[in-house]
Amino acid sequence: MSDPETPKIIVDDDWKSSAKAEKEKLAAAEKEKAEQAAASGGLPEKLGFKELISLFATQALMYMGAIPDQSGRSMVSLEVAKLNIDLLAVVQEKTKGNLSDEEQEMIDGTLNELRMSFVEVAKAVEQAAADGTLQQMQQDPNVAGAIHPEGGSGPDLKI
Repeated sequence: MSDPETPKIIVDDDWKSSAKAEKEKLAAAEKEKAEQAAASGGLPEKLGFKELISLFATQALMYMGAIPDQSGRSMVSLEVAKLNIDLLAVVQEKTKGNLSDEEQEMIDGTLNELRMSFVEVAKAVEQAAADGTLQQMQQDPNVAGAIHPEGGSGPDLKI
């Protein structure tokens, strides 16, 4: 029997499944938008708040190695990824109280997912640096602190 004065430890694993579901939902929405954009000549018919959120999220994900560049290689630049996440947080703060429920959920969910992904990637980069499996790219003046894993071509980040 447990002592009523002893604190109980509650482990909440539901956030992992909800984060994964949100990530899949965002990926499906991005894929649908990409298909619509391709069908309409590459640009959406009407630009709005969702496209702004998508722009910052896509840039952050690209610089966390989740989306390959035009050459098919993934890269990680935590500084640039953080910049895009921080800019999205500015949008969130400046639009507080002026968004529909759907827009508020979208920006909140996107920011939460990006922040969790950022922490995971930062830990992976730190571990790879400690293991010696991290390879620095030649510095591109357009990308601050860009790095890529050894053999890092393709969409998977293999550190």
